[in-house]
Amino acid sequence: MSASVSDKGLLSGRLFIDGDHACAEGAIAAGCRFAAGYPITPSTEIVERLALRFPLVGGTFIQMEDELAASITAIGAAWGGTKSLCVTSGPGFSLMMENLGYAAMTETPIVFVDVQRGGPSTGLPTLPAQADMMQVRWGSHGDFRVIALCPSSPQECFDMTIEAFRLAERYRTPVVLMMDEVVGHMTERVVIPPPEEISQEPRRITRRPPEDFRLFEPRDDLVPDMCPLGKGYNIHVTGLTHDERGYPVLNVASQDSLIRRLKDKLLCNAGDIVRWEARDLEDAEIAVLSYGITSRIAQRAVEMARAEGLCAGSFRLLTAWPFPEEAVRALAGKVKAIVVPELNLGQMVIEAERAAAGRCAVVSVDHAGGAVHSPEVILDAMRAAAGRR
Repeated sequence: MSASVSDKGLLSGRLFIDGDHACAEGAIAAGCRFAAGYPITPSTEIVERLALRFPLVGGTFIQMEDELAASITAIGAAWGGTKSLCVTSGPGFSLMMENLGYAAMTETPIVFVDVQRGGPSTGLPTLPAQADMMQVRWGSHGDFRVIALCPSSPQECFDMTIEAFRLAERYRTPVVLMMDEVVGHMTERVVIPPPEEISQEPRRITRRPPEDFRLFEPRDDLVPDMCPLGKGYNIHVTGLTHDERGYPVLNVASQDSLIRRLKDKLLCNAGDIVRWEARDLEDAEIAVLSYGITSRIAQRAVEMARAEGLCAGSFRLLTAWPFPEEAVRALAGKVKAIVVPELNLGQMVIEAERAAAGRCAVVSVDHAGGAVHSPEVILDAMRAAAGRR
């Protein structure tokens, strides 16, 4: 493999690296220059790489005493004007839930990375699972929406980290990259374009003078601007229900207005946020809905099904949240069944059932984690759904 390093320390070319390292390089390529974390398997390689690479590009990595401190430190860095990242897995992600909610309430542009492993509690530190999918949506208290992306390869770990920063900055919101142990530790070719070919999303900086600026006053897309530091802007940031100036206003009307806007700024912009990949669905009677590492096994199962004459196709979630419910609802009206393999005991299948709304059967192919499915297990579920077993 061949790679080059620019005079600013940026890599480009073809590398043979794992998903964790690809995620770190994606963060650097996106313009991230601050990261905080606490070592935890299987995400540690991300922060190890950042600790090595950041001094070469003018970035800073801080190892904190725990994940709660790491996440609030990264939020502070984001408000300090830096694109910021925090990295964890499993138990550490649970500790970060309070600050995920704080980032949503304060509309902080920040990226969280969760490299999922077997749980609950300490669980299986070195083995895979996908059992944090509902936690990322519902784990912190209160009503808010979150953006969560699901890479299935080291290349997508690089690409989706850049996308995560784009979405975080554009919509002033936390974005979570939901990796898993297999993808994080899988080594494959990763192509990193030259720096000039990578588009970095700029921060939404207001053009209003300090006397006219309100930190939480939305524009037409329901997203507020931020302000430059050290330029005379006096701002107030709080996790309390607040008005457009950022000051606490603790009444029903303010709560209703704020929380609905936090929800709507993502849902009303879903066309720019939500992504999925469809394959072989034109004539499919059975669709397999999957995400992350499970998508790679699912695709093999689809190929095996077609080889024996079963018309099958795949629907891969690139964005888990917001869930692509309209696309899944349309799919449910065309197929006999949607089969949902996951490395958990049934999480995103719940959303698939809700979106399908009875238009077709929805079949869970669960797995408690620790290893991936065999394609034969998914194929058996497809045969049964088609009435062939």
